Amino acid sequence: MKKVIEKIELEARRFFVGASGCHDWTHVERVRNLALRIAKKEKADLFVVEVAALLHDIGRKEEMASKGLFCHAERGGVLARKILKKYKLDNEAIENIVHAIETHRFRKNLPPETLEAKVVFDADKLDSIGAVGIGRDFIFAGHSGSNSLYTGNEKKLAKSGKDYSFTKEDSPILEYEIKLKKIKNKILTKEGKRIANERHKYMVGFFNRFEKEVRGLL
Repeated sequence: MKKVIEKIELEARRFFVGASGCHDWTHVERVRNLALRIAKKEKADLFVVEVAALLHDIGRKEEMASKGLFCHAERGGVLARKILKKYKLDNEAIENIVHAIETHRFRKNLPPETLEAKVVFDADKLDSIGAVGIGRDFIFAGHSGSNSLYTGNEKKLAKSGKDYSFTKEDSPILEYEIKLKKIKNKILTKEGKRIANERHKYMVGFFNRFEKEVRGLL
């Protein structure tokens, strides 16, 4: 299986050439590392988890180029199925991997049902918080159309319930208010929750300090 994973990784890398820094190959590597760490603790299928992690964002670059006109998780599932069939994996493994890819997205009303899908979901979300998550937040906001660090309207906009991704109203602070500070409560596995608590604490401290500096209090 090691050789199969290596071949799938080579195929996956092609989808990230020229990708934005918030969803480039380094993101995939971090998700794989976290997913395998969690999978070992939760006793999930390591092969399914690793392959799903490698392929989970292969539709993301195209989605970002389209400014969010389609769901990268759904597109990724379609692309992944074509790749996996070439390696003559059994149908159960293919379906488990594709399910993990299709259900890893935060904003889709399609919950992960298998243990492996929950592990990949958690690993992907955990990369959105903590020190790395903060860095990715600022890159993503700039890539999606935001021209400022903050607008001052973030708390008001966050209460509207609307999605401001890929709009000029978006900002790193709005991403935090709408999405990032809620991620800790979305984590599904025991080990994922343990990791999330520490990362969440660090992230909240950063954004609290950011607000105080903006207001001239520090």
